[in-house]
Amino acid sequence: QVQLVESGGGLVQAGGSLRLSCAASGGTARHYYMGWFRQAPGSERELVAAISWSAITTNYADAVKGRFTISRDNAKNTVYLQMNSLKPEDTAVYYCAAAKTTIALTTTPDYWGQGTQVTVSS
Repeated sequence: QVQLVESGGGLVQAGGSLRLSCAASGGTARHYYMGWFRQAPGSERELVAAISWSAITTNYADAVKGRFTISRDNAKNTVYLQMNSLKPEDTAVYYCAAAKTTIALTTTPDYWGQGTQVTVSS
């Protein structure tokens, strides 16, 4: 059983930056594919960034490419999402997720965090 706890959300002006963290515990999280999802009010949850267990492979949604960077520190069992040049449309609850395969990460992740609110004001 893996527990995921997100932190780092908050209120920021458009053009600003935030760094989200996802601390994993309770299992071999370093062997999982990790991803950051977000869900805005009235919208479906969407995958914005993913990273392989080795950190060699990363993937991003088109809406965040060039602005967001996902990374992981397996020694600390932590995954990060650096968000730069934030836009009001980035406002959402951001969730960390873990899965044993890439396909599972994009469909039915094995574990979810509780979410952290990111609000970008114009």
